[in-house]
Amino acid sequence: MKRLIARLWLGIRGSMQWRLLYLSQAKFMVGVTGVVRDRDGNVLLLRHRFWHQSRQWGLPTGGAKRGETFEQTVVREVREETGLEVSVGELVHLRSGFRLRIEVAYAAAYAGGGTMRLNPMEILEARWCAPDDLPGGLLESHRRLIESSGGQSLSGGQSLSGGQGGRGGEGGVEVRGVVEAAQDPPGLGQHQV
Repeated sequence: MKRLIARLWLGIRGSMQWRLLYLSQAKFMVGVTGVVRDRDGNVLLLRHRFWHQSRQWGLPTGGAKRGETFEQTVVREVREETGLEVSVGELVHLRSGFRLRIEVAYAAAYAGGGTMRLNPMEILEARWCAPDDLPGGLLESHRRLIESSGGQSLSGGQSLSGGQGGRGGEGGVEVRGVVEAAQDPPGLGQHQV
């Protein structure tokens, strides 16, 4: 039986294999966050309209669109929410298993491109904050991302903060893989990044 299944699978080939794999696998939403720093190491924080009032402050964040790389998502989200242009650096966080959501975060640098124009539908306020002077109401997970991404550099060697890295700041990436997600619909089983 195993040989017959293998023979059928190998006989299908190409796009039909991809379609069958797509239909048989769990689907995820991908939330992408940018830890954007200016030349002085300050972090771009936004007060989000649709977040709970006790924790409205956070990093630029949004969902990846079909056919878009995660780096492109960071650039698009920052531009849509603030009007600013950024360069994307290193991956600083990757986590799966929160229901059907994958979380991805990248270090990014603002070098002066664009003009600050907040998207009033999503963003109430924007601030450049020193990493040691973050506002109350900041999501704890975003506070940890700021700490862990300190000192990350762009691929061209330009430092994002100019200082020593915080927790995991020297290339450390938090990666969490296979997770049993009890909240997922029955029958989906384990999810893997």
